[in-house]
Amino acid sequence: MTIPVLAPTRAELRSLLSDRSGRVALVPTMGALHDGHAALIRRAREEAGTGPVVVSIFVNPLQFAPGEDLDRYPRTLSADLEMCAEAGADVVFAPAVDEVYPGGDPLVTVDPGPLGTMLEGASRPTHFRGVLTVVAKLLGLVRPDVAVFGQKDYQQLVLVRRMVSDLCLGVEIVGAATAREPDGLALSSRNRYLDADDRARATILSRALHAAQQRAEYGVPAARWAAMKVLSEDPELELDYLAVRAADLSEIPDDLGDCPDGVEGRVLVAARIGATRLIDNMALCLGAPATPEGGS
Repeated sequence: MTIPVLAPTRAELRSLLSDRSGRVALVPTMGALHDGHAALIRRAREEAGTGPVVVSIFVNPLQFAPGEDLDRYPRTLSADLEMCAEAGADVVFAPAVDEVYPGGDPLVTVDPGPLGTMLEGASRPTHFRGVLTVVAKLLGLVRPDVAVFGQKDYQQLVLVRRMVSDLCLGVEIVGAATAREPDGLALSSRNRYLDADDRARATILSRALHAAQQRAEYGVPAARWAAMKVLSEDPELELDYLAVRAADLSEIPDDLGDCPDGVEGRVLVAARIGATRLIDNMALCLGAPATPEGGS
């Protein structure tokens, strides 16, 4: 097991990567790492080969709106370093806020455009501006060849890919499958907010998404209806959104027309379970029979 080197400053990060050789892989995180993050690091190790794997741990204040959980977001650096070591990271970049944003909030930020105003963006209007700004900064600081993101934050993944393409940043973006508990709950750092009762209730999200997958061959309305039927089983659930979209998150018409091979899509959900807001999504093929594969 390789013990990763901790770099709390830009200068130390730059020094550690100055004699880099091979492909450099980056895994951006906010810490509070779990097995899903470990899977991302292992994927980065595969992508980098003998090159360095860099994991960033930074709770980015720019992506939290007033009243969100910035102050109580879990910070577990010691445990995170152990997980990084076990998963194969070489460098952990864990900067303070003023190291990432010297002089306060940046005057220049990344506008996510129309895609940043829907779904998560409708509920959290400033969120993706903060996400894309910090990702752009991390890509500039690390200069990776490849960066690995989880598909659980699917809208984030789509936006990061679009930013990299539109701004010609020259980084390969890899989307890794969502890691799940045996009962289907998507792994998330916010799961630790759930008490035992809410933890049991939270499985309704993945069950709803699976239901949408099973009805996707009958089109968008059927997939949406199947998911909503499951969600209605919990009258205390506070649904934010349930959406069936194309893989690029564009709208799909209810009438798919003649698509013998189906249309690649995504079903996405956000809901509050007790005091905790959770998101999840799964891939589906609209207009084609469901396959046994049920993950995202």
